[in-house]
Amino acid sequence: MSAEATAPSGRRGHRRDVLRLRQLGRAAIFGTAVGNRLPDALEHVAQAHRRHHPGAELDILRRAYLLAESAHRGQTRKSGEPYITHPLAVTLILAELGAETTTLTASLLHDTVEDTEVTLDQVGTAFGDEVRHLVDGVTKLEKVDYGAAAEPETFRKMLVATGSDVRVMSIKLADRLHNMRTLGVMRPEKQARIARVTRDVLIPLAERLGVQTLKTELEDLVFAVLHPEDHSRAQELIREHAERPDPLAAVADAVREVLREAGIGAEVHIRPRHVLSVHRARRKRGQLDPCDYGRLLILVGEDADCYAVLGELHTCFTPVVSEFKDFVAAPKFNLYQSLHTAFLDEAGRLAEVLVRTHRMHRVAETGVVALGDPHRSADGEPTADDAERVDPTRPGWLSRLLEWQRQEPDPDTFWSSLRDELASDREITVFAERADEGTLHLPLGATCVDAAYARHGQAAHTCLGARVNGRLAPLRTVLRDGDTLRLLLAPDGSSGPSPDWLDHATTPAARIAIRRWLDERTPEAEGEPERPAPPALPRTRGRAPDPAASGEALGAVVPDAPGASVRLARCCTPVPPDRALGFTVRGGAVTVHRESCPSAIRMVGAGRHPLPVSWRSGAVAGRVTLRAEALGRAELLADLTEVIAAQGVAVEHAEVEPPRQQRVRHTYTLRLPDASGLPGLMRAMRRVPGVYDVSRAVRTRP
Repeated sequence: MSAEATAPSGRRGHRRDVLRLRQLGRAAIFGTAVGNRLPDALEHVAQAHRRHHPGAELDILRRAYLLAESAHRGQTRKSGEPYITHPLAVTLILAELGAETTTLTASLLHDTVEDTEVTLDQVGTAFGDEVRHLVDGVTKLEKVDYGAAAEPETFRKMLVATGSDVRVMSIKLADRLHNMRTLGVMRPEKQARIARVTRDVLIPLAERLGVQTLKTELEDLVFAVLHPEDHSRAQELIREHAERPDPLAAVADAVREVLREAGIGAEVHIRPRHVLSVHRARRKRGQLDPCDYGRLLILVGEDADCYAVLGELHTCFTPVVSEFKDFVAAPKFNLYQSLHTAFLDEAGRLAEVLVRTHRMHRVAETGVVALGDPHRSADGEPTADDAERVDPTRPGWLSRLLEWQRQEPDPDTFWSSLRDELASDREITVFAERADEGTLHLPLGATCVDAAYARHGQAAHTCLGARVNGRLAPLRTVLRDGDTLRLLLAPDGSSGPSPDWLDHATTPAARIAIRRWLDERTPEAEGEPERPAPPALPRTRGRAPDPAASGEALGAVVPDAPGASVRLARCCTPVPPDRALGFTVRGGAVTVHRESCPSAIRMVGAGRHPLPVSWRSGAVAGRVTLRAEALGRAELLADLTEVIAAQGVAVEHAEVEPPRQQRVRHTYTLRLPDASGLPGLMRAMRRVPGVYDVSRAVRTRP
């Protein structure tokens, strides 16, 4: 916003200028120094605004402009233009998209608090709390206060504000669009930096908010900065195509005739591809066909007319079935609705087609901007939630983003997680087996781990497994659109995530929660986290509580390393009376492995000196990994976990592999209160119907 602003030397230091600014501000706000005539500079904004809102009140825009002009007077952009041209241009962009008056008012003022002596309180007093909230939402944090964290923390602040009013992001997107249009005055390295942030953050946000008009222009501007040669080539292809007759014109005429004869009122337009879209099509298809430079856009009055048009197209032309998508019955996560199809005409020309109503078209082009004020009903009255600033239009992805950003205080991790979250531009819908649990909206590629944290939050730490479409599935299973899901949780505190969950988690909400749980509980060994004992567990069916959970010695004795901290390796989970070897690791600690552990064999082969290990007498708590081989059947997981709990054993981690030839494999990492009870536990597990073998296992490292 203020990246291109410059001010006269010492302006802030002169009391005279401050007093002058206050006088001008009062005149702008209360209209005491000027008449009520609309300033000439606002005419284009007013005309665009009145096209969408014929009865809009313009006096508040006049007052906002006068305050902004007086506050920014003397400031110039890098191009040498008066700075007021920037908020005017941003406001015109929003007015052309159909933004309502409050958004335009805040847009005119959006840089005043950041770059001038105007305060948020003054904005609120003069223009109301809504305008104040919007201006505050887009105001940058100062580098002098936040240093390198200023940019990520500014975006965090902006997203939080967007969570209660999506108009904040509308203003930011229009602001970035105008800055990208005028980016040529910047140094090349600064152009590239701004373009990359626009590509990684702002364009995905525009896509999610459905503001397609801004998104496509931003894409082309970023494309020109980061890939100038490819951009020039795509532009040249578009120019060459424009010099020849467009074959889609004849196809459009044929479609108009078909729809006219069917009695369907419709508009048929040719919608050209933008520059980046042409480049992507050329990379995907190689040589472009003359019909590849655009698509047919068919606009109708009612939803039912969309399907009537589709029927006529598929009847009178040859449909390409693989290209059909119905986003009318199942809208995209960003409110987008259209029917997509493609057909071949009699001349063999391929035409891609979009069919939508006029209302759908407006939402598809301008997204949340078309929704107007989210805090007021269609008749202009405040909604019940208005006082709490709860936005009823908030999409699911934004709710998820707001949830995990609260859990991640580190700005660098937040910044990288935000880019990762926005990199996925598609969502899936996952249904619960139980109707009262509702549905989950997750990014494409999400796993059962992601679903667990999306549904249960911190309680997902105790997730043991999942059932997808009625069948047991491991937590790493990638979910598909339309899947049904049941998540299986252990009692609170009886289990927790393992480090390999990080390999299966794709959403920041899951990754941040898992990493925090591991960081709070695991020291480092061999360069990786090593989980300590969990909190003490209550007695279960007469068994004693886990001694390791109360912090007692693990029972492994390493005579050649007196006083060293001793840890049991989680990969092979040694317990008495296993033959074991110790290896000195970073910090002088000793990690104990089973003698047959592949990691121990590998370290010995690499020349690492093993230390002899013995076990002290008496009851020794320990962690062990068991593998149960069984014939697949319903409730097997529940029966096994019940048997394990009956032995007074805590489940730290459970994994169920997909069935193969009606056989399943369950792997459990367990904490035993007394390692001597291991044989009895394994016998009890073998007695579970369907289980034909239980053995010790070695967990591979992620």
